[in-house]
Amino acid sequence: MQRAMIAFAALAMAGLSACAHVAPTPASCPAPDKASTDAAQAMRDMYTALKADDLKGFRAVTTSDFFAFDVGKRFDGDALMNLVKAAHNRGAVYEWQVNDPKVDVACDMALVTYINNGSMTEAGATRPLSWLESATLRYDGQRWRIRFFHSTRIP
Repeated sequence: MQRAMIAFAALAMAGLSACAHVAPTPASCPAPDKASTDAAQAMRDMYTALKADDLKGFRAVTTSDFFAFDVGKRFDGDALMNLVKAAHNRGAVYEWQVNDPKVDVACDMALVTYINNGSMTEAGATRPLSWLESATLRYDGQRWRIRFFHSTRIP
């Protein structure tokens, strides 16, 4: 009986040891040569949706737990879209640019930073505006989606 227990323990240990050396399943990572370009494009797609008040397009490029820091506040989910829609309803027109983005990719996560040189037109007057912006994106196996966005206006 004792020999049987020792043999069972030895087999169990060998099995555990073999399991410990099995490589974990890698996360779904996009092709490295396209990842930076596609992550930056996701930022441009967000602005296209915001400019058109396109909630479906906005949701297509953001994660379900998306949030943003903008104008000194936190915006969860669709709240950033609602802020922009309210400005559009007042007659404001924004132009946004993702200028020379720096994109750092680590498998299914990306950090995008850039200076947004754009403008706002309101009551017929256009004024240039610039923002320091950054975003964290996650690759969902098909496309990059924005999980966090931060924008600070440059005085």
